[in-house]
Amino acid sequence: MADTLDVLVAGGGIAGLAFAAALRRAAPMSRVAVADPGFAAPGGAASAGERRTLRAVAVAAGSRRFLDTLGAWDAVAASAQPMVEMVITDSRENDAPRPVFLDFDGEAEPGEPFAHMVFQDDLRAAVLDAARRAGVELRPDRVAGFVRDGTAALAVAVGPGLAGAGPRTRLLVAADGGRSRLREAAGIGTVGWDYDQSGIVATLAHGIPHDGRATQHFLPGGPLAVLPMRAADGSERRFSLVWSAPHAEAARLVALPPDAFVAALEERIGFAYGALTLEDRPAAYPLRLVLPRGLVGERFALLGDAARTIHPLAGQGLNLGLRDAAALAERVAEPLNLGLDPADPDALSAYERARRFDAVLMAGATDGLNRLFSNDSLPARVLRDVGMGLVDRVPALKRFFIRDASGLSGATPERFRP
Repeated sequence: MADTLDVLVAGGGIAGLAFAAALRRAAPMSRVAVADPGFAAPGGAASAGERRTLRAVAVAAGSRRFLDTLGAWDAVAASAQPMVEMVITDSRENDAPRPVFLDFDGEAEPGEPFAHMVFQDDLRAAVLDAARRAGVELRPDRVAGFVRDGTAALAVAVGPGLAGAGPRTRLLVAADGGRSRLREAAGIGTVGWDYDQSGIVATLAHGIPHDGRATQHFLPGGPLAVLPMRAADGSERRFSLVWSAPHAEAARLVALPPDAFVAALEERIGFAYGALTLEDRPAAYPLRLVLPRGLVGERFALLGDAARTIHPLAGQGLNLGLRDAAALAERVAEPLNLGLDPADPDALSAYERARRFDAVLMAGATDGLNRLFSNDSLPARVLRDVGMGLVDRVPALKRFFIRDASGLSGATPERFRP
């Protein structure tokens, strides 16, 4: 049929757009589309758009290299803040000062920071532009479901409910978020649990430059991360806050007046940043661990947050999604370039094998760290502080952890290396 796509991506987030752009570059004769109702908004698919929130994301070195191959990194490079140091503390809520147990030099390779902090909207706009330039079709639709009719394509339904007949596609990629409806429609079950925590996010300006230093405070109620950002004037006087706390405490904190919220934050992080000013209203969202029982089905694959949701303490959610994008594009491009089916079962199985271990390993690591540190047990405190002290004294271990966090220890497909 004339309107049969090779690949349709449901969801116009960063990971889905990056996959579509990568696939078009790797298989330039393919027909690839991304469907997202946000494209119908003024400027949604026609321009890079404007920043809607100040929410930030950490882009690991491996992800930055991948984005560079897509032609997306240059658009955000000037405003991206390099992380040149990571400091980790462990203390009680009211301790002062908070002793440093682990301090990482932030270079993944000589002269290359292990991560950058970027505003999420800016990065999405850059990847959206890269997808458009690569020839990806942008459709202002919500994929509501699909039907397998025994042919070489899926019949896709769009719009509210299953009211609209959409295109047919040989492969449907669900990048529709952690509560993916398409994952459920495909019959892929999940395992996981709710954390008794909400994540508070906010952006603050401050008086003393952060010098590119990120700090992770482990507190009994949950981890609190202060992540360096570039301010509007180009200075290093802004940071992104990711603060995990029990639900009731998080609700109380975000309801505080700005001055009271800042005072509560200063009780936890001290006064090393000088005067603090909220640049946006703090928001909280519940934290969950979700791992699907599989990543692929017949003519179907999961990508990004639809493929797993983990605790944000390591800032790896986006980076796992970008690794998905590179791996799936590599596998699907191979049959496409041979004139074969992009939903070849061997190609999809290879994608699942490539991504399952990485995702489960990171989910287990973040879950374990959160459980180990989010308590005030004296034996646990002694165990973790001794462990961190040992790592801090072994340079080879520190280099291993930095390289792993940077995303350079995994196998990025060769075609997506700059």
